[in-house]
Amino acid sequence: MLTAILVVIEIISALALIILILLHSGKGGGMSELLGGSVGASAAGSTVAERNLDRITITFALVFMFSAVALSLRI
Repeated sequence: MLTAILVVIEIISALALIILILLHSGKGGGMSELLGGSVGASAAGSTVAERNLDRITITFALVFMFSAVALSLRI
């Protein structure tokens, strides 16, 4: 039962990571352009939305990592 829960957590966190990483800005755009950010906003540094996106991505990456370790110890 615990293994099935860990697998579901692993799949959800993997899909969330894919979506969150695609939202990050690369050479041009990402979430800042999606939300209407201009060139001046990107030149001034990271916006609040980008910092929050970073924090959410790190959180899901940690959940993914810990669930992968837990699965490797269970199996």
